[in-house]
Amino acid sequence: MQHSIPNPQSPLPDSQDAANAELLRNVYPADWTNPTPTGRYNLVVIGGGTAGLVGAIGGAGLGAKVALIEKGLVGGDCLNWGCVPSKSVIRPARIISEIRRGREMGVHVRGEVEVDFGRVMGRMRQIRAAISHDDSVERLRREGVEFYRGLACFTGPDTVEVIDGEERRTLTFARALIATGSKAAIPAIQGIEEIGYLTNETLFQLTELPRRLAVIGGGPIGAEMAHAFVRLGSELSVFVRSAQILPREDGDAAAIVQRAMMSDGVNFHFQSAVKRFSQGAAGKVIHYEQAGVEKSLEVDAILVAVGRAPNVTDLNLEAAGIDYNEGGVITDDTLRTTNPNVYASGDVAQKYHFTHVADATSRIVLQNALFPGPRKKASNLVIPWSTFTAPEIAHVGLSEREAREKGIAVNTLIHPLSHVDRGRTDGHTDGFVKIHLKPGTDQILGATIVANEAGEMINQITQAMVAGVGLRAIAVMIFPYPVQSEAIKKIADKYNRTRLTPVVKKLFQWWFRWRR
Repeated sequence: MQHSIPNPQSPLPDSQDAANAELLRNVYPADWTNPTPTGRYNLVVIGGGTAGLVGAIGGAGLGAKVALIEKGLVGGDCLNWGCVPSKSVIRPARIISEIRRGREMGVHVRGEVEVDFGRVMGRMRQIRAAISHDDSVERLRREGVEFYRGLACFTGPDTVEVIDGEERRTLTFARALIATGSKAAIPAIQGIEEIGYLTNETLFQLTELPRRLAVIGGGPIGAEMAHAFVRLGSELSVFVRSAQILPREDGDAAAIVQRAMMSDGVNFHFQSAVKRFSQGAAGKVIHYEQAGVEKSLEVDAILVAVGRAPNVTDLNLEAAGIDYNEGGVITDDTLRTTNPNVYASGDVAQKYHFTHVADATSRIVLQNALFPGPRKKASNLVIPWSTFTAPEIAHVGLSEREAREKGIAVNTLIHPLSHVDRGRTDGHTDGFVKIHLKPGTDQILGATIVANEAGEMINQITQAMVAGVGLRAIAVMIFPYPVQSEAIKKIADKYNRTRLTPVVKKLFQWWFRWRR
């Protein structure tokens, strides 16, 4: 089976930019020469994103002989065109919103708030370059990992070929880890390739703010970028097939974020189906159907954010006896594939496409692939996540909808931020903490938080769930005053009050009368 690797398409608009040049030196050095394989590897890792880096550096740190293969930029999605650049753009967008809200708090800004989009993106590139030292090829070398640049292709159950142009090298392994991640899924809509579009991999190439930006998709990436870019000054239109954004989230939580986005100027086209794209006189035209009516909208740029697709092509998984489907590489609960010597972690094999899940699942692989003894299971992970809109939505464990679908009864307690003093003082009152308990107990089954710092607040609940700590323990904790996380404490107090049954209250009343 013959394979060739195309020249990697760098997501960098200008290689002469100092920050981009620094990034490339770290994650795609021009003068790199692949090593010559010497003997069998304990672990060969395919993919240099978070899952691959954790697996490779962790394995080498334990003393294993490890190789890592990456055809593109080391650092993968998170560093180069995901978490790091997106959060670097979200931050100035939030500052703009706070300045504009200043009037409500007696702070008057004279004139319009001006956004230097070029500087916003320049700052993003500088941050990305600085962080890239932690994910660099040089760091891999220092940690004892043998790095190969090129396309990885299985040639047998325990061999993989590295293809770099005309150069081919075969690596033999005792264990392998597939950590090739995912990419933006592109819908098969007429005209999409002809008119051109952005994905998260090309959005951060922009050096000029699109005057009219359309986002196809209402998931986390679409919502985060729509909210950021409307605040930066774009006219924003979001096309969503369903009746709400963020369909995976609690409906009440998504509604709050939806209102906030609309307040900032985002135009939503709910229950709409995009039929085709065409080139208009002054931009790209989106032809869509909504409520049975054909409509069209002209914009300057289109961001496609309709989901992710696993990176499994060109791996020649069949040669290694590894099964896969449209969801990615198939694994058991220990993350082992249908080839007992090959494991998979991160986006290429997991339901949840988060950097922290890639990290956690690769740690499971290190235990299960390199050592004997009890097997760690992915199903035991307690996985939180956060969507970084404004306000943020954070979630862990079961939602009410999931509980219903699984036939699990839950006792739900809610406390709004409008009844938290810090929410009032900060002017951030449109949010809540919602905790689901096992009925009749204080055991936490899941939680959703909507707040400006929900991603930070959810960690306390996640820690409680991992440690098996319930609301009674949280109720005796002392929280600094005033903090937004006091909402969690107030829910714990609510739970304690439910324990005061009429019978218990009568006993207390008898006791206090006797004590007078």
